Amino acid sequence: MSELLLTNIGMLATPTGSSARRGAEQGQIQILRNAWVLISQGQIAQVGTGTPPAVSGAQVVDAGGKLVTPGLVDAHTHLIFGGWRQNELGMKLHGKSYLDIQNAGGGIQSTTNATRQATEEELTQKAAAALDEMMRFGTTTCEAKSGYGLALEHELKQLRAIRRLQEEHPMDVTATFMGAHLVPAEYKQDRAEYIRLVCEEMMPAVKEQGIAKFCDVFCEADTFTVEEARQILEAGLHHGLRPKIHADEIEAIGGSQLAGEIGAISAEHLIVCPPEGIASMAKGGVIACLLPATSFCLGSTYAPAREMVSAGVPVAMASDFNPGSCPCLNLQLVINLGCLRYRLTPEEVLTAVTLNAAAAIDMADRVGSVETGKQGDLVIWDAPDLDYICYRFGSNLVQTVIKKGRLV
Repeated sequence: MSELLLTNIGMLATPTGSSARRGAEQGQIQILRNAWVLISQGQIAQVGTGTPPAVSGAQVVDAGGKLVTPGLVDAHTHLIFGGWRQNELGMKLHGKSYLDIQNAGGGIQSTTNATRQATEEELTQKAAAALDEMMRFGTTTCEAKSGYGLALEHELKQLRAIRRLQEEHPMDVTATFMGAHLVPAEYKQDRAEYIRLVCEEMMPAVKEQGIAKFCDVFCEADTFTVEEARQILEAGLHHGLRPKIHADEIEAIGGSQLAGEIGAISAEHLIVCPPEGIASMAKGGVIACLLPATSFCLGSTYAPAREMVSAGVPVAMASDFNPGSCPCLNLQLVINLGCLRYRLTPEEVLTAVTLNAAAAIDMADRVGSVETGKQGDLVIWDAPDLDYICYRFGSNLVQTVIKKGRLV
């Protein structure tokens, strides 16, 4: 059917607008009671309260007096990879750090080996199953990074898999090139050559094939320095790839400051982000994409989200789904942690996983809120109000997912 009428909405909770919300605005959302939404040709045509319009031929869906929100947006995933890394759990329990495991041949290099051995078809099928699970938890749009190939052939293989998923799966998937995830083992003695390979061979191929929108780099001790990250992100800009940066996850070496200086669309992780990094991001208009499930999985501290909101930095939250530090696809857990560990309000959290997350992947003009002209992506929750989905944890509270006006 070309039209869907969602009726009997007990509470419709949504941020508004087509850009990231910062400061006090992050918690200012629209609440409509006894609401309805009309979706036509995949787009929201009308939103109202009271008696819904009579629309001949429309598919009518009764929300049963439950909560409805925009479809969730996961702005940071490492979706495409071979293998898993459950064997590292015991190492972590025996006190090995993330960098200890990486330096012992585990971590990203281990996944790189498995990803290189996998075919494009195998990577695509595995990721499609992950997207199915994400949708069951209420996610309707996501970002996916390369970065486990770490060689031209295999980075392009990952990005082609993302493109196939965007074409074939109901989920909207946007691609980030992250050849600078780690210096692979074969280049450990020649870092400069690997960086040249990323900038001068991988990026032109990515641009030519049109298979990524963003460029990301892991700026961290034992990965890429601030100056190396600057070189990589500036090369990305030259090739039409908007900058993102993994910053301040383990050590505050200056990644968040660089994000502000270079005008990155987002900075990710920010677990140990210092005040000067927050100030730089605020000045540079950077969205802080926080990943609380990673802090939970690693047993580390949590990013200073409240300080970021107070400083006027828009805060988004995402899953960081990956096989090592966060094998979690569930943004509902992220919602819970946003309230319980970041001390964000339910309204701020909703904005973080919808509109601000959409802005972090340059899609806030299409998704992230329930408004006329936006894409018809909504979630009906088995919940009476917004507070309930933030309060409950450990259960999947999604009742129905609507993607582009279709039940999925």
